[in-house]
Amino acid sequence: MTDSRGCLAGLRILDLSRVLAGPSCTQLLADLGAEVIKVERPGLGDETRHWGPPFVKDADGNDTGESAYYLCCNRNKRSITIDMSRPEGQALVKDLLRKSDVLIENYKVGGLRKFGLGYEDLRDEFPRLVYCSISGYGQTGPYANRPGYDMAAQAMGGLLSMTGEEGGPPVKVPVAINDIMSGMYATVAILAALRNRDATGHGQHIDVALLDVQVAWLANQALNYLIGGKVPVRLGTGHPNTVPYQAFDTQDGTVVLACNNDDQFRRFCELVGRDDLPADERFATNAARVNNRRATVEVVQEIIRERSTAWWLNQLEKTNIMCVPVQTLDEVFEDPQVLHREMKISMPHPAAGSGKVDLLGNPLKLSDTPVRYRRQPPMLGENTEEVLEEVLNMNASQIASLRENGAI
Repeated sequence: MTDSRGCLAGLRILDLSRVLAGPSCTQLLADLGAEVIKVERPGLGDETRHWGPPFVKDADGNDTGESAYYLCCNRNKRSITIDMSRPEGQALVKDLLRKSDVLIENYKVGGLRKFGLGYEDLRDEFPRLVYCSISGYGQTGPYANRPGYDMAAQAMGGLLSMTGEEGGPPVKVPVAINDIMSGMYATVAILAALRNRDATGHGQHIDVALLDVQVAWLANQALNYLIGGKVPVRLGTGHPNTVPYQAFDTQDGTVVLACNNDDQFRRFCELVGRDDLPADERFATNAARVNNRRATVEVVQEIIRERSTAWWLNQLEKTNIMCVPVQTLDEVFEDPQVLHREMKISMPHPAAGSGKVDLLGNPLKLSDTPVRYRRQPPMLGENTEEVLEEVLNMNASQIASLRENGAI
């Protein structure tokens, strides 16, 4: 039986995070049905609101100040502005915590203690609270007080030592991948902590660090080093453990070809009339091809360049060998599979001249509690009065008083 509320309906998240790691976590939780109240600074708000261009355009074609960056990770939330430097603002956060299950923040380590809102400040008063902190290097250790940046984690965590072409400089992953992955790890940790709280009655502190996350998702590359003792090198699009598995130029474009076992390589060679290659000891097994990577790649590239992209896509699909085109984003969002899976969505937006904005869809497909897109990424403070009235039962006079003293 389908439940349109979502599987996390009934959970309330107080989101004190900004930029990407925290907001990507809370958007995922919100997509799954949790209520997320995004707490922002009066006037400025989440700094990514201003990270552009591009910005949403109004009816006259003018920038609204709502950046594409901000839109990518803030739907299904309500925005409330609170000045936490004021005692009244701190008290307001605590009032909201009394009605919340989770607090998530990505301030510098110790940054919330000056407001009396650190975990140690709150745990006795809110014993059931799940408190999640995301930082660059964690709450402990010699680097704990350093500011955290995705690029720093890519560099210090080893990723940049492996990106780029052989012999060339490092190449940054063009999305803030550690922020995204940290948000996903934080989501898993929050759900686990809530499960434990339901069983024990006790919340806990979650400590997620971008550097930890980067090291953790090195996966097979890390184990290649830990087991094999050899520091990985840059291979461009190549794979460290199987060859050929990388991008190759065709007559008119670029494809990614994967022959991940000896049978696939043999069938590829049969297709192009090169039965001599599997008989050559340099190419006979995957281990041999890895050890003779350069020779293997050179001969496969010569073969691939002889025909068009369309020919390779058609023939290799028939042969059950993976071959896909390297698509630009305009091609991605016209791809029939991407469209069928609803990975591009549109939502109404009050600032947009067209009346709506295009956003990324959620990749989670749940049969009984599907993801719902309830709210567009909120304007700064758009829901302040609504939240105070609904969650804290405040009247107009109380809200007006908070506005007068600058707490909201």
